[in-house]
Amino acid sequence: DQRKVIYQQRNDILEADSLVAQIASLRESTLTDVVRTFVPAESVEEQWDLPGLEQVLQPEWQIGLSLTELVKQSDSITDEDLLAAVVKAGDEMFQDKLDRVGIDQFNPFMRMVLLQSIDQRWREHLAALDYLRQGIHLRGYAQKNPKQEYKREAFELFSQLLDLVKMEVTRTLMNVRIQSQEEADKAAEAIERRAEAVSNVTYEHPNEDGSISRDVDPATLLAEYGHVGRNDPCPCGSGKKFKLCHGKLA
Repeated sequence: DQRKVIYQQRNDILEADSLVAQIASLRESTLTDVVRTFVPAESVEEQWDLPGLEQVLQPEWQIGLSLTELVKQSDSITDEDLLAAVVKAGDEMFQDKLDRVGIDQFNPFMRMVLLQSIDQRWREHLAALDYLRQGIHLRGYAQKNPKQEYKREAFELFSQLLDLVKMEVTRTLMNVRIQSQEEADKAAEAIERRAEAVSNVTYEHPNEDGSISRDVDPATLLAEYGHVGRNDPCPCGSGKKFKLCHGKLA
């Protein structure tokens, strides 16, 4: 159940004392995706596009790293070494930001960025599911099972939602420039105001058979399903562990 996953994600974010580790996990996953676009896994130097990667890292992620120079200075370097160097540079840049502002001050800001992104993307996801539901009956004319097709495409859309949140949150937090506690206060207030505008999120969406699931209170839903452990099977039914599937943001 996609609502179950979203409620679990939001609940974990709201209850977490610190979001530093969670944000670090999202950052590592995002930067891995970025690096692998230019430096494929298990590839050799002749296959790498280091200038292209450097041009993306600085303006989009605020990571100034001369990978070309790093390769020149090394006798032997692998694609994994390059990935580790980028992730380390991202971690150091973000840690410097935390040191300047303070974790206690920055944590509410991270929470609001996460919640706002999840709520906004969930709204868009519901609209996409509604559009899918309206046209899914046509699949029957193509000798396809509408229910199975809806389930498959809804799963793909939800996976895309999680990837968008991961990328969006990481980009926002990497690019935000806060030099003082006063600026941090103002930024947190601005994010909170924007988050309030999307706080009344409707968690109603079509089921696999196209019927509508009515909105329920988050606390009621969580009480009904219980807490999903990181190593428990994902409630989406994929067979994967929650942490490796739709628990990527948790």
